[in-house]
Amino acid sequence: MEMDKGRVEVEDVVIRFGTRDSAVTALDRTNLVLEPGTFTALIGPSGCGKSTLMNAIAGFVQPAEGRITLDGAQIRGPSPDVGVIFQQYALFPWFTALGNIRFGLKQFGFSKREEIDRARAALDEVGLGPHAEKYPQQLSGGMKQRVAIARTFATGAKVLLMDEPFGALDAQTRIVMHELLLNVWRKHRATVLFVTHDVDEALLLADDVRVMSQAPGRLIRHYAMTQPRPRALSRSGSDLLEIREDILGLLRPTTEPLPEPAH
Repeated sequence: MEMDKGRVEVEDVVIRFGTRDSAVTALDRTNLVLEPGTFTALIGPSGCGKSTLMNAIAGFVQPAEGRITLDGAQIRGPSPDVGVIFQQYALFPWFTALGNIRFGLKQFGFSKREEIDRARAALDEVGLGPHAEKYPQQLSGGMKQRVAIARTFATGAKVLLMDEPFGALDAQTRIVMHELLLNVWRKHRATVLFVTHDVDEALLLADDVRVMSQAPGRLIRHYAMTQPRPRALSRSGSDLLEIREDILGLLRPTTEPLPEPAH
């Protein structure tokens, strides 16, 4: 993948749901640029519009105002250039791990041999080569998510959108998955937007951390992460702890001054 490919630009985007008379603003006017090959974490309170913004970049939701472009071309619907990984894995139970990845490659017109070669290479990348013929029900949660990651990177997508992909995993498995994701990302250098509720996860993984307000969501803070990876949230990394406390303050129930109590 060319390093100058995968630039996402969100320009004055507003997203509303419902009819004109009862429309609810899910995402307030938003501007965001994801530079090619960067890893951006998006964090905010539940229901603030994080997933809505991600779904708009994926082409699943159309903005009421503004536009979203990928390398200058407006996103009007789902594209093979944009891969999406969900918390629920989205694997077909009737396909093996290899079969799930091959299915994701069908739209590209590869020969059967190339499909298989690409799928096996992707499984090897995520450490699942020996498990290629296992079905999803035979895999642990972490292994299923590895298959989902392999399936997306195998397509050569320029942009990878991840919606709380590790939210259902235990703490130890999440640590392993963080390392695996960063290793695969470094090799492929897709542009990543990683939606999470977990402040620590965002700080450990991302180049940039973007914080959203309560609904209707809008971007209220940007942190450029200059600390080298691997990072640790410890006293030796006190600058990370300061950013952590700052973000936690922004995520409290309101970002506005509390009203005086009624008498």
